[in-house]
Amino acid sequence: MKVVVIGDTLVNSQTLIEAVNEMKLGGTIEEIESFEWYSDLTKDQFQEHILAIERGGPEAVEIPAGIIEALSNADYLFAHYAPISRKMIEAGQRLKLIGTCRGGLENVNLEAIKEKEIPLVHVIRNAEPVADFTIGLMYAETRNIARAHCAIQQGKWEKSFSNDSYKTTLANLTVGIVGVGYIGKQVIERLNGLKVSVIAYDPFVDRERLAADGLNVTLKENLTDLFKEADIISLHMRVTPETKQMINKKYINLMKPSAYIINTARADILCKEDLVDALRNKKIAGAAMDVSWTEPIPTDDPLLKLENVTLTTHIAGDTVDAIPRSPFLLKKVVNDYMEKGYSDMLIKIE
Repeated sequence: MKVVVIGDTLVNSQTLIEAVNEMKLGGTIEEIESFEWYSDLTKDQFQEHILAIERGGPEAVEIPAGIIEALSNADYLFAHYAPISRKMIEAGQRLKLIGTCRGGLENVNLEAIKEKEIPLVHVIRNAEPVADFTIGLMYAETRNIARAHCAIQQGKWEKSFSNDSYKTTLANLTVGIVGVGYIGKQVIERLNGLKVSVIAYDPFVDRERLAADGLNVTLKENLTDLFKEADIISLHMRVTPETKQMINKKYINLMKPSAYIINTARADILCKEDLVDALRNKKIAGAAMDVSWTEPIPTDDPLLKLENVTLTTHIAGDTVDAIPRSPFLLKKVVNDYMEKGYSDMLIKIE
């Protein structure tokens, strides 16, 4: 069999090759052909191409030279940030599986994969760091950690905050998880360890699999119930046409005045105007977000004038080992899929 890998500045092709050699693909790997997608750039230079693919998708950027010919007789394709375009997918007449190991799927033409009925395994390379960070934001916002520090730097010794009448320990709160994918499950696992009550909503989740994974969570039939009941709502969905601005005033207005929103997923899940209105008018207690609708946040952004929001600079997944070692996480998931015939990381394209 033949495997094609595509490296880039953040994940080199040699690491992908090492991971492929540990994959149990059901036969002998006769050839691994590697390609590079701007691997010679610095991280700062590579950022330009990251933004291009996130804004325009795989058809808006150049694909590696020679990749079309290589895919014509390839059985597997593995990449990190490189584009997986329609032209590439259509060239891969023998492809049995495609695997990626980055946070989102903006670099993949999902419609073409659906048409060709090629299984797509997507590993969220920084799931554990993001899950850790999500819990950190819950503490930071509900207990005013960041804003107390900021006040001290400004020469103030603040002891009173806008959420004073709601402050309590995390164990006294119910956390609502929206989206029980890989990261959502990691957050639930951590909350279980902290003995925090967890409810969740995800129309695609398998209840039996959750139980088999040992996760203690109550699934809700709809978002309405979750937003009414939760004290903290943590968002963990992908941005799709169906989820874009899905969390708007329809649901925000259902929240308790003591409740919080946490977002370490994508900003476009939330309707910014409705969130700002709720925070400004104290309809909810607060919000904490690692993502923004424009990055960097403009200096005149209304969020910067609010006293009940914690903002960070899209760093939830930024650890020294998460990205470079992501092919080995992909290896683990591919092996699980090859053995069982299914995986939590197998993308269901509706």
